[in-house]
Amino acid sequence: MTDTLTSKARPVSVPEAEPEGATRSERLSALAQQHGALVTLVVAVIAASFAFDTFLTGDNLENMAVSSAFLAVVALGMTFVIVTGGIDLSVGSLFALGGVLAAWGSRYGTAVALLLPLAVCGLIGLVNGLLIARSRLAPFIVTLAAMLGARGILLAVTDEGSTTYLVDKDTFFATLGQGKLLGVGVPVWITAALFVLGAVVLRRTRFGQYVYAVGGNEDAAALMGVPVARTKISVYALSGLCAGLAGALNAAWLVSGVTILGSGMELEAISAVVIGGTLLSGGFGFISGSLVGVLLLKVIQNVINQIGSLDSAYQQVVSGAFLAVVVIAQTWLGRRRRVL
Repeated sequence: MTDTLTSKARPVSVPEAEPEGATRSERLSALAQQHGALVTLVVAVIAASFAFDTFLTGDNLENMAVSSAFLAVVALGMTFVIVTGGIDLSVGSLFALGGVLAAWGSRYGTAVALLLPLAVCGLIGLVNGLLIARSRLAPFIVTLAAMLGARGILLAVTDEGSTTYLVDKDTFFATLGQGKLLGVGVPVWITAALFVLGAVVLRRTRFGQYVYAVGGNEDAAALMGVPVARTKISVYALSGLCAGLAGALNAAWLVSGVTILGSGMELEAISAVVIGGTLLSGGFGFISGSLVGVLLLKVIQNVINQIGSLDSAYQQVVSGAFLAVVVIAQTWLGRRRRVL
């Protein structure tokens, strides 16, 4: 009995990118896996600044930063889910639903505009987690059903998409989307604060240790006393909250609840997280890497827009090809580290 209690009380360590005693090749592989996206981002920014005179202008940088903020908040929640070895396909629909609910609720004040999408989207994420953790259903199937269900709720609220709810520009809620602080959009500041908080939670708290442990080896984590089911439920609820908040901020930015948004956003969020170095198999990932992945995707999209002669569809082609390269590189680096 004493041994069992001691085992359950033993802390779970967070996996390190560079394990103690690692060889030089292992360290280089770990650094490439962790910081490869950042190096690529720096190179892409430098190349774009030389190729296009308008790339480093204040207006262009501001537009990229604000538009990146909403995807980044969604990717933040997705990072926690993927680190546990799961996936969430419902975030795109939750993003759109959160925006519509926020715009509808803005007529009753800022508190309702923020709390309503958080409550509804968080509840849907909670249900996802319960079905996945307690009923042991596949995350792909559960979140796919939630994606369709959330889109159905959105259509019901908007009369099959025929009604668009507007946000009064003079309200404090609109300021959250269109306001500026020290010359930088408020959504960017909110996103930065959330990422700092997310990084602290994932790397410096017991809950973050549980997230890594569940993704690394679920059975071993359970034997060590990690609350596996509760951890899974928490990360899916967090993902729903992040998607709802991102939708609300987007509605404040556009001063309307646009029903057609969010389509394919779940794939963008997954791409950003994976490009940032988080393994789809779980157990390894960083919050900062997901932010870098979002920025890299936005830079690629902006460069394609700067070219002008390329159709917007090329953004998806380039993003998909880039994601394929990153996944192949991650797989190769992971195998190389295991061999070494």
